[in-house]
Amino acid sequence: MTVYVVSTVVWSDEFNTNGAPDSSKWSYETGTGNNGWGNNELQYYTNRPENVVVDNGVLKITAKRETYNGSAFTSARIVTKDRYSVKYGKIEMRAKLPAGGGTWPALWMLGNNINSVGWPACGEIDIMEHVGNDLNKIHGTLHYPNHSGGNGVSGSVVVPGVTTSFHLYSIEWDASFIKFYVDNQLYHTFNNNNETPFNNPFFFIFNCAIGGNFGGAVDPNFTSATLEVDYVRVYN
Repeated sequence: MTVYVVSTVVWSDEFNTNGAPDSSKWSYETGTGNNGWGNNELQYYTNRPENVVVDNGVLKITAKRETYNGSAFTSARIVTKDRYSVKYGKIEMRAKLPAGGGTWPALWMLGNNINSVGWPACGEIDIMEHVGNDLNKIHGTLHYPNHSGGNGVSGSVVVPGVTTSFHLYSIEWDASFIKFYVDNQLYHTFNNNNETPFNNPFFFIFNCAIGGNFGGAVDPNFTSATLEVDYVRVYN
């Protein structure tokens, strides 16, 4: 007897309603790196439609060169903290990434318990990171105690055209492993166990940073660029 188990979507945002991101699913984290995310980034995160909006079925997070509240750039960072979190499953996001030296878009997750245990004890799952200064190289990384900053457990893959077309970024996550994929092609496997923080609920963060420790130098000709997300889906 063969048993087939069909995955079903248990949560998603299809970004089908124009305007601000759905406030039942997302909130904004605003301000500069002094608010706690650091990394020597250059942007000021706002909740303005100039920086974050749902338009024609796509979430658009736009980083711009402009003077704003003492920063030389603006962008946006939205989170599902206190609204939605997930433990285990398949998670996928279809996205087109911003172009330009200094851009640093990320689709990632943090442990729900960050307020009580702090970072990196809460754990961090970077489903997709890309830096414009290293065009088309996609990173999937885990951060946790003894593996913070540049010491994360990471894999990478070169995918042509990430800034010119949409690609599928996904993970499969359970108590034994976290597997990272681009366009359903496996490129990194992390062996999970009960000693890691990756056995607790995590929430989503979508953002586009400018510069910083990983983003690097900003192209002097950079004016603006947009991270476009078609959808995020969680399967059981």
